[in-house]
Amino acid sequence: MPANQLVDEMSKEQQKEQESLNLFYSTQTVIRKALNKLGYTNEMYELLKDPLRLLTVRIPVRMDDGTVKVFTGYRSQHNDAVGPTKGGVRFHPEVDEEEVKALSIWMSLKCGITDLPYGGGKGGIICDPRQMSFRELERLSRGYVRAVSQIVGPSKDIPAPDVYTNSQIMAWMMDEYSRLREFDSPGFITGKPLVLGGSKGRETATAAGVTICIEEALKKKGKELKGARVVIQGFGNAGSYLAKFMHDAGAKVIAVSDVYGGIYDPNGLDIDYLLDRRDSFGTFSQLFTETITNQELLEIDCDILVPAAISNQITAQNAANIKASIVVEAANGPTTLEATTILTERGVLLVPDILASAGGVTVSYFEWVQNNQGYYWSEEEVEEKLAKVMKKSFETIYETAKSHQVDMRLAAYMVGIRKVAEASSFRGWV
Repeated sequence: MPANQLVDEMSKEQQKEQESLNLFYSTQTVIRKALNKLGYTNEMYELLKDPLRLLTVRIPVRMDDGTVKVFTGYRSQHNDAVGPTKGGVRFHPEVDEEEVKALSIWMSLKCGITDLPYGGGKGGIICDPRQMSFRELERLSRGYVRAVSQIVGPSKDIPAPDVYTNSQIMAWMMDEYSRLREFDSPGFITGKPLVLGGSKGRETATAAGVTICIEEALKKKGKELKGARVVIQGFGNAGSYLAKFMHDAGAKVIAVSDVYGGIYDPNGLDIDYLLDRRDSFGTFSQLFTETITNQELLEIDCDILVPAAISNQITAQNAANIKASIVVEAANGPTTLEATTILTERGVLLVPDILASAGGVTVSYFEWVQNNQGYYWSEEEVEEKLAKVMKKSFETIYETAKSHQVDMRLAAYMVGIRKVAEASSFRGWV
C-alpha cells in the first residue's frame, strides 16, 4: 500500500472516531439509522435531526464583590408534536450549544421510550457553580428564568434539575416564574422540594431507574444481583444513590470514582462511609492516598460497569479492555458509537443511556401530574409506578433489538423516535 494511501486510511479512521466523540453528530447518526429501520423518509430525518428552536440568552448577574458578570445560557426545544417539551437545566463550565441540542433530542427519545406525553427540551448555563456563592447562584437562577420566560411554562416547556443543579435552584426558578406570571405555578418546573410541590422519590429516581435496568439485564444473562461485582464511575446524584442501592441489595461495589480519581477494593467498599464523607459536589477521593484513574477504573474486572460521570469514557481505544459482561449507562453519552459496536460484538450487554437514565424524567412526569391534579402520591406508589414503566421499556427495547438484530442503542432510538415521528406525521408536518 502506498505511504500516502496509508495516511489517508489512518486519517479516515481518526476522523470516524472524532465524529463518534461528537455527541450531536453521533446522535444524528443513530437517529438516521433508526428512522431508516422504521421505514421513514429523509424528510422526517430532516425534521427530527435538529431542535425546532434554540434560544441563546445573556444573563447579567451582580456578583458578591459588586461587579457584574454576564453569563451565556441556552434552552433547546427539540420537538413539541407529542406535547410540551421537558428537560433539565445544567450549570457547568463546559456547556455549549451542540451539547444542549443533543441532550434535548435525547430527552425526546427518553419520553418516547417511557411513553410520556412530552417532547424533549434541555437548558444550560456556562458557569462553574463550585466557584459561586449561594446568593450568586440564586441571582443566576432567577436571571435565567427571566431570560427564557417567554418560551417555557407548565404547558410549553418544563425544566428540571441536571448537572450541578438541585431542588433549591428549582425552587428559586419556580418562585421567579410565579412572580413573573403573578400566580403560583408549581407545574412549571420539576425536581422541587417536597414542601413546594415536589414528588416523593424524585431525588433518587435516576438511580432507581438504573437499578431496575441492572436487575433486568442480569435476568437476561441468567445472573443475580446479590454478590455481583459492580464498578461505578461517578459519585454525583445518580452514582452515589446507585452505589447505596447496589450495596443494600447485596451486590459488592468494588470501585467508585469522582472527577479527581477513584478507589478500588476487590472485597467491596464501605459505601456508607463514602456517602457520609463526600462533599456537596460528590467528591471523596481526596480522603485517600492510594487512588486509581477514571480510565483504570473502567477496565477493572467486574460483572457490571456503570459509567455515571461524563460523556465519551468508553471509546474505540479502550472498549476491548472492558471486562464487564454488562454495561449500564447512567451518564449521558459515556460510550461512543465505535465502542458500542466493539462491545456488542464481544457479547457485552450494553443498556444505553436513554433507557437506563429515564427514571428521572419518568418521576418528573409523575411530579407534573401531581401538581396539575393537586393530589400527591406516597413514595411506595411512585416506586411502584416507576418500576412498571422501566420494566416495560426495557423489555420493549430488548425485544426490538432481538427482532431487528440490532444493538440495544439502535433499538432504543427506534422505540424512542417512533412516537415523535408518528405525532409529527399526524400533525401534517411531514
